[in-house]
Amino acid sequence: MSKRAVVAVDIQNDYFPNGKYELVGIEQAAANAARVIAAARAKGDRVIHVQHIFPSPEAPFFTPDSEGIAINPVVAPRDGETVVVKNFPNSFLKTNLKEILDADGIEEVVVVGAMSHMCIDATTRAASDYGYKTTVVQDACATRDLEFGGVAVPAASVHAAMMSALGFAYATITDTESYTGA
Repeated sequence: MSKRAVVAVDIQNDYFPNGKYELVGIEQAAANAARVIAAARAKGDRVIHVQHIFPSPEAPFFTPDSEGIAINPVVAPRDGETVVVKNFPNSFLKTNLKEILDADGIEEVVVVGAMSHMCIDATTRAASDYGYKTTVVQDACATRDLEFGGVAVPAASVHAAMMSALGFAYATITDTESYTGA
């Protein structure tokens, strides 16, 4: 059995066009994530989907019982694949993700999904802190434009800053072509 798992984080409808919180480049990122997931399935790697649901119906997106919380069909889980529901940016916080990985003897975690500056960041750092060899497939991740101190920060800059920071000490950063060997 493979000791690697792909963790697909929050590739959910609310992040896509016409969703409540659209991300820049989410459709291409999801297509790339689908390629990473297909390669993982072909290699016999574990695929785990993480689904964010805010507990409050007043949340700005990912509200309970909404179409927005559904995992997008581009990366839909297959029968038998695990879906971990979370309520925080860190996919390990108050979930059974670590127990699932450890029960399968997983040593390497490959992260794809959204948002680069939140859940991808938090999940990647936690995976590394737990001792997993961690990889982020950067073009299988997406984010959005942000603002800080009156300065607009384009999504491409947000993403680059996050990948740069994660690559410095937490993960190997790669792209879909390199990861899948295409």
